[in-house]
Amino acid sequence: RGRGDVKLKVAGQAEALLLPPSVVELLQYVLNETARGNSITLLSLETELTTQQAADILKVSRPYFVKLLNEKKLPYRKVGSHRRVLLKDVLVYKEHSDKVRRKALSELVEEAQELNMGY
Repeated sequence: RGRGDVKLKVAGQAEALLLPPSVVELLQYVLNETARGNSITLLSLETELTTQQAADILKVSRPYFVKLLNEKKLPYRKVGSHRRVLLKDVLVYKEHSDKVRRKALSELVEEAQELNMGY
């Protein structure tokens, strides 16, 4: 039994399951969200998304997302005339763009403070 593992006894099963802390945290999150009435969707990082689904995750328009694909900012594959992107690639792009955005905001705040623009 690993450190921090939790034993889970399931009714009707002879053996308890050993759950690592990461799985326990995930279950707690799922239970909390469903208790609040929120829906939960679990997707594999290998899930292929449509351009609209990917745009929704990034909170951008579909045409803007397609422009990102055309500029080779994210890998994709064609299925007939449709583009498909992997969820993991969209999340990597989102993390990178969020980091760039936070850095730019931090620099603006720093610049404003140096110019005594108030805070």
